[in-house]
Amino acid sequence: MLRSRSHTRRRPPLALALPASLAIAFLLMPLLGILARTSWGELGTHLSGPEVTEALRLSLVVSFWALGLSLLLGVPLAWLLARVDFPGKALVRSLVLLPMVLPPTVGGVALLLGFGRRGLLGPWLEHTFGITLPFHTSGAVVAATFVAMPFLVISLEGALGGLRPRYEETAASLGASPVRVFFTVTLPMVAPGLAAGAALTWARALGEFGATITFAGNLPGTTQTLPLQVYLLLQDSPGAATSVSLLLLAIAMAVLVALRGRWTGSASVRSGAPAAAPDAALADSSPLDPDPSRAAPHTYDPRHDPRTGAAPKGEPRDSARPDAPWPDQEPNTAASGPSWSLHAEVSGFNEVTLDAEPGTTIAVVGENGAGKTTLLRALLGLTPRAHAELRLGDLDVTSLAPHKRGVAWVPQDGALFPHLSALANTAYGLRAQGVARGEARVEAGRWLDRLGVGHLAHRKPAQLSGGQAQRVALARALAARPRLLLLDEPLAALDQTTRARVRHTLRTHLAGFAGVCLIVTHDPVEAVSLADRVLVLEAGRTLQDAPPAEVTRHPRSPWVARMLGRNAWAGEARDDGLALAGGGRIVAAERLREGSRALAIIAPESVSVHRRRPDGSPRNVWPGTVREITASGSRLRVLIGSAETPDLIAEITPDAAAELGLAEGAAVWSSVKATEVTLVSL
Repeated sequence: MLRSRSHTRRRPPLALALPASLAIAFLLMPLLGILARTSWGELGTHLSGPEVTEALRLSLVVSFWALGLSLLLGVPLAWLLARVDFPGKALVRSLVLLPMVLPPTVGGVALLLGFGRRGLLGPWLEHTFGITLPFHTSGAVVAATFVAMPFLVISLEGALGGLRPRYEETAASLGASPVRVFFTVTLPMVAPGLAAGAALTWARALGEFGATITFAGNLPGTTQTLPLQVYLLLQDSPGAATSVSLLLLAIAMAVLVALRGRWTGSASVRSGAPAAAPDAALADSSPLDPDPSRAAPHTYDPRHDPRTGAAPKGEPRDSARPDAPWPDQEPNTAASGPSWSLHAEVSGFNEVTLDAEPGTTIAVVGENGAGKTTLLRALLGLTPRAHAELRLGDLDVTSLAPHKRGVAWVPQDGALFPHLSALANTAYGLRAQGVARGEARVEAGRWLDRLGVGHLAHRKPAQLSGGQAQRVALARALAARPRLLLLDEPLAALDQTTRARVRHTLRTHLAGFAGVCLIVTHDPVEAVSLADRVLVLEAGRTLQDAPPAEVTRHPRSPWVARMLGRNAWAGEARDDGLALAGGGRIVAAERLREGSRALAIIAPESVSVHRRRPDGSPRNVWPGTVREITASGSRLRVLIGSAETPDLIAEITPDAAAELGLAEGAAVWSSVKATEVTLVSL
């Protein structure tokens, strides 16, 4: 049987393998020395002696106290280093690393001069609180914490650095305070890094020697830990010292083996859900499945316990009936309440003024780098690139923190919390706003039902396909009862059939939404079908803000015109048409003011393709070469490159293409009548 290439072993070059082998032998030899010199027959006697057991007990007490202090102080410090930019950050990180490179005895001297009875802080601690650290068990804890805490901070900072901030930002947009975000999102997602750092910290504290003996002394039952006991046994009983050393070695190796390399970063931090499973692998039937032959699943009701099958008395599960409506047919049942208009003045990279009445949906479009996502993040209060003076209804939220604004955000990938189920994700915003757990789960279940994923309520994001995860993210945002809803390409992960149904579902719910919704999209169908207005951005500025029909008829951006499937070229108006910016000329029937900036727009179906130069009435005739032919529904789109004009797209039938014998690289002529050219002033 052939082995896959991924499992084929790679033979290292001898020049590298030899020194690497010597390094392994060098590290292994001391360990073999301990194993070889251990008196296995007396091992039990050596380890059960009263001095050893007392030292072991004290070591465990000191190491666990040191671990607790390291967690209490080191976790916030790691978060600060990973998430906050502040003056002197490099110096603080150096201070964290210092105990790792400092000789342990020097560390003990430093502790004496800082916390000793004649140190900087020691006299104050003794006279104010009666605390004396040197030659006391608490001094051993301080010494162990000093040398061990850096392992926790560095490990956790690396894990936090691998966690993309969008999860925390999304949680804040759902109404969670920074502390709640930290404990419910950040810590669970970096749990492997935290566990690795904690294990290393405990192991290092258990083996601490130099700082402890210098700062806390070597008092039996008080500060004489197991490493100090080994030091004493070496003088009187080398065999017992070897046995105790073996115990410490076994503990250290057990910790390292349990971590399986996580402290080196080889095990990835769960900064996001694993790759979404394909829809085919998740073979549950879905309410959004276009195949009517497939049975519709039951609708999830969070009040119904799937383990017991119990349902609350007097509350029939209407949504589980065979004749229950499809999710996109269910009327919007959003609770009545106050409405929220929008007024925003954005400055910085973006220079935009927005005014919208409640219930308005605005599609934000523009090419990459136009400032679409920056606009959303400015409204959220999450970017220094732009600042938004934001008023929602009668409430000025400009000075409020992101979690207090009532602005919900769905990023491009949904940013579902991987450690929570679909139901818990959807209920997260309600719980953050103080809604009782049971009520939040019921409401979350209803929203999942409306988006057609109620039957997936107990699945984790890793068990959802990309389309299912995106619908859960939409349900989570809508369930949070926001004043302003921001959707960053919310349907991009869906297939065409599912996208159409979810688009209709989303439109149904947005129709009853009491606030304003901004949708960033590159899909012209979404912009036209979901939005009341289309906001076109270019370099952070408003290029056009008009109803979809107006933008479709008279786009003022070449990018938007191309997004809508049109040919669009910018130029300068002349008496007979437009002089193109890159050279060439287009003849048009309509006239604009001489010298004014304008856009020439030509529908692809208005472009005729010929194999020879055409005769007759066309005023615009250009030679070119076929660069690409793609299918668009029942027609073909032909990309034609020309030296006289920018690239041109023509739309023809397959029969016409066959008759012309079109293929990539073929020389053709394209023609457009002057009456088919639309000029739009810029």
